[in-house]
Amino acid sequence: MTKIIIIGCGIVGATIAYELSLISQLDVTVIEQKTPASGSTGAALGILMGVISGKKKGRAWKYRDYSLQRYETLIPEIEAKTGINIPFNRQGIVKLLFKDDNLEKWHQLQQTRQSNGWQLEIWDREHLITKCPQIQNARAAVYSPQDRQINPQILTEVLVKAATSNGVKFKFGVTVNELLSFDQESYCQGIITNQGNFDADWLIMAAGLGSTSLTASVQKKLDLRPVLGQAIKLKVNKNLGLAEFQPVITGHDVHLVPLGNQEYWLGATVEFPDEMGNVIAERELLDQIIDEAIAFCPMLQDATIIETWSGKRPRPQGQAAPVIGKLTGYSNVLLATGHYRNGVLLAPATAKEIIDFIYEN
Repeated sequence: MTKIIIIGCGIVGATIAYELSLISQLDVTVIEQKTPASGSTGAALGILMGVISGKKKGRAWKYRDYSLQRYETLIPEIEAKTGINIPFNRQGIVKLLFKDDNLEKWHQLQQTRQSNGWQLEIWDREHLITKCPQIQNARAAVYSPQDRQINPQILTEVLVKAATSNGVKFKFGVTVNELLSFDQESYCQGIITNQGNFDADWLIMAAGLGSTSLTASVQKKLDLRPVLGQAIKLKVNKNLGLAEFQPVITGHDVHLVPLGNQEYWLGATVEFPDEMGNVIAERELLDQIIDEAIAFCPMLQDATIIETWSGKRPRPQGQAAPVIGKLTGYSNVLLATGHYRNGVLLAPATAKEIIDFIYEN
């Protein structure tokens, strides 16, 4: 049996664990300092913005293409295995276009997506108002019927349950202190934790911002910076727009996410750290999000705020997000972190890349 340890049980770590659980002859253990989805995943809106993302080539598009396809099979697969329903909005994403937006750019992307086998629709203002009568001030819209939105916290919990039934061991409340390694052999034997040592043939770091301190313990620099995001949950008197058509609506990078029961997520801010690396939630930025949303959806003016939250996303410095591949100097330590704002979207593709690394060696 090949022993694999995964550090971190957010959406990325849980997805890797589940996909590995489908392969025989693997002994997989997940180590998590807190509880599932307690880090960046716990503060994610779960918007799978792939087709409408604007990415056209390279790994940025390859990862999105694969992940969107895998989600269509993954969700029913783990729902059937666990008997748990995962909130999964299949009504797409409507991106609002305003007077300064370049329509030609979107027509070009529409053609590119068609050649990739994906759909995009360009709506004029009249058609937009027919489909989304709650919207004002937008000149047009792009509709992506194959993009999705999912509850990332419930998804993570269901992945854990499905992986557990396939034999994966999860250790929660366990702190990793350092890596056991032979420097001269560039090989990691395992990890030292507050609950003993764990041996490993492969070590996978999917610990988000915590990956920085783990790599520093073996004198390797992985520079991930926290970027804060705030969001709010709103309650309105009735569904916004048509009851039978409740897609995610995004305008000026403000996302309105329907949750059912006349409730909506609204977010999220993007708040960068100061020179000392600290980032503190600013209420003024959250107020700006609310004002932006009211500008294109005036019905939100009378909404009741029922919840607010914030969370930190790991953003790599000096390299593109996400960071997937071998830790420099080690033959059996893999990084699966630094996804910034796309951890939920790219989790399936990340898992595939990690599995490919393991089986190519």
